[in-house]
Amino acid sequence: MIEEEEKNLFREFVGDVEPVTQIGHGLKIPVDRNSPALVSRRRAAVKVSAAEEDFLPGEEHVPRVKALDTLSFKQDGVQHGVFRRLKQGRYSVESSLDLHRLTVVQARIEVLHFVRDCVAHDIRCGAITHGKGEHRENPALLKSCVNYWLPQLREVLAFHSAPRHSGGLGATLILFRKSDAKKAANRMSFLEPKSS
Repeated sequence: MIEEEEKNLFREFVGDVEPVTQIGHGLKIPVDRNSPALVSRRRAAVKVSAAEEDFLPGEEHVPRVKALDTLSFKQDGVQHGVFRRLKQGRYSVESSLDLHRLTVVQARIEVLHFVRDCVAHDIRCGAITHGKGEHRENPALLKSCVNYWLPQLREVLAFHSAPRHSGGLGATLILFRKSDAKKAANRMSFLEPKSS
């Protein structure tokens, strides 16, 4: 009897409501990944020592690419089909970094933070917008740096210049290594018995 009274009281309090019919379709809230608040939280969460930052060389040691060159890199073990999907822009970009108006020193720190942050948050595909630098005094400088730095980071499995609709030669799509936590979760789900 008390249970029925509680139900009636609840119905009276809530009023007319309709049940959600799209179970499993989460609400997606757009997030500005370059917002000052998020950038500052990212820096606080992923502290990088000066020694780690210094292993990525400055512009004087970076081999230069041309403004209209296509950037492309794939570690051994990355399947051809996976790399082809990355080249075609078929992976959803979950996080992005814009290097426009940054110096090489600033860009180096931001790239390192970005890559480590993406892996820490189990982001599989990200993008760095570096521009082509076609009409600059020092053409394709940031593009050359990104091309040289990314293969040196163990978290980067592959990268390729973005398709035209996603930034073209002025942006690079990156496929990140899974975090240790994500690898462990995948192993556990593989080992769990399947229900029929």
